[in-house]
Amino acid sequence: MPVTPSAMSLHLQYRLWIAELNFDINVLRIFGDYLAELRRKCKEPEEKAKCDYFEKEFQVLRTEIDDIRHEMHIGKMKLGAFGRDGKAFEYKLFNSENQVPLKKRLSAYKNNFKKIKLEFGEFEARWLS
Repeated sequence: MPVTPSAMSLHLQYRLWIAELNFDINVLRIFGDYLAELRRKCKEPEEKAKCDYFEKEFQVLRTEIDDIRHEMHIGKMKLGAFGRDGKAFEYKLFNSENQVPLKKRLSAYKNNFKKIKLEFGEFEARWLS
């Protein structure tokens, strides 16, 4: 029989996810700085267009991070309220209303972040060769 997670274990999971997203924000900031440097070196229209593409994609990722983190903070507060108020924790209800949609968004975000990160690495590698 599977073990039902407690409100506290889910609360801690949300904290970990938020920490991961905060790390990604720092990575995007560094990529943005690096992109600004590469942009100064761009001469060809295709290269400039690629820089514009990455700038837009980094902004899309940052917006998605902000939205997901906001949802996570709300979920984390709900979970904290269960422990603080001594309310019975209804995992199935919380899972279907909060956890499942959030996990899907987080998974989609992570896949997109990985894709953009790889594309940017390939673009950046052309400048080193």
